[in-house]
Amino acid sequence: MIDTEPKKPSYPILKWWRSLGPGIITAALVFGPGSLTITSKLGAIYGYDLLWVLVISTVLMMAFTNMGARIGIVTGQSLLETFRQKWGKWSALLTGFGIFLVTASFQAGNTIGAGLAFAESFETSTVPWVVFISLAAISLLFTRSFYKILEKVMVAMVAIMLLSFLFTVIISQPDGALVAKGLVPTVPDGAQLLVIALVASSFSIGGAFYQSYLVQERGWRKEEVKQVNKEAFTGILVLGLISGMILISAANILYPQGIQVNSATDMGRALEPLYGNLATYIFMLGLFGASFSSLIGNATIGGTLFADALGLGRDLNSKKVKLLISLIIILGAAVALAFGRLPLELIVFAQGVTIFVVPFIGIGMFVIANNRSLMGGLANGKWSQLLGVLGILVLLILALTNFKNLFL
Repeated sequence: MIDTEPKKPSYPILKWWRSLGPGIITAALVFGPGSLTITSKLGAIYGYDLLWVLVISTVLMMAFTNMGARIGIVTGQSLLETFRQKWGKWSALLTGFGIFLVTASFQAGNTIGAGLAFAESFETSTVPWVVFISLAAISLLFTRSFYKILEKVMVAMVAIMLLSFLFTVIISQPDGALVAKGLVPTVPDGAQLLVIALVASSFSIGGAFYQSYLVQERGWRKEEVKQVNKEAFTGILVLGLISGMILISAANILYPQGIQVNSATDMGRALEPLYGNLATYIFMLGLFGASFSSLIGNATIGGTLFADALGLGRDLNSKKVKLLISLIIILGAAVALAFGRLPLELIVFAQGVTIFVVPFIGIGMFVIANNRSLMGGLANGKWSQLLGVLGILVLLILALTNFKNLFL
């Protein structure tokens, strides 16, 4: 019998986009309002000169995200459990608690960014939006299949950001020669601290660490390692492209006009060639995408790893894990409502914790991924080893610089 029922058209790009799971989640939670602000500011002040920083940060992030994915596939247990077995329970506890403190400290910035997107658009106070968005985020946690919903939300948020700035770059027609020149490493006078901030916001060891958990939530197996590698690389590449397009847009539109980025409205002007009077509203949509994805992702990382460190498990459907994730969301909302911004004291505190926690995590991941008796054929190759050493050096430089700024 001949099947006369028409087949639905297949779109390879959509199929590929829907298949992006852990990699795109990591990208979405790494790219938050802080990354958006810093990237816009650098483009507005220095033009294309610092485009090379994004390339290096993206490559290093790819390398460590890939390490996290391979470790998750091989061990079949949480990365904190692997830390616990290799270096004792205190290493796992300090790592989990450290990441919890960092994510909780920066959560207010994500919450404020998401609330600001609505408040600026409707010319209202941020207070009701902060409450609404926080409650919406918590309600997502207590759905039946939180991971599946998390994937869909992250993919949607990343798509919003990607398309907005892709069209902006196309319409604004940047100078290819200037873009190419921006790929040559140079550091303009006075840009050192912003460069460090950009690297720190783009090269997230916490996100790379959590990739090992995400591939296990997705159920990937050793025989699917090629697909896992492709997802990890593609997700972070999308992150790098979004950052690059924002910097290029700011360099091409704001820099020639001498517009300094001091507010979300200023950043929205980078979209004016494409959207005209609607530019600010479209940018606010992108700001919401960056903020809300980081709000959920940031809380998920901190809550899950803290629960794992305490021996409460790591299943995203566990009520104990969900309660700790909710705790970070509530803390972020409380600080946002109390101060209306991310207090300087919290930033200093989070940076202080980062100084001691992040290099240790990066070195731990690198050592485990290099262990051939554990990893077998999925241990680090020569390129992964080279990029791993470079990444650790960058983490140590960031830590020393922060230590100098904070304590000396």
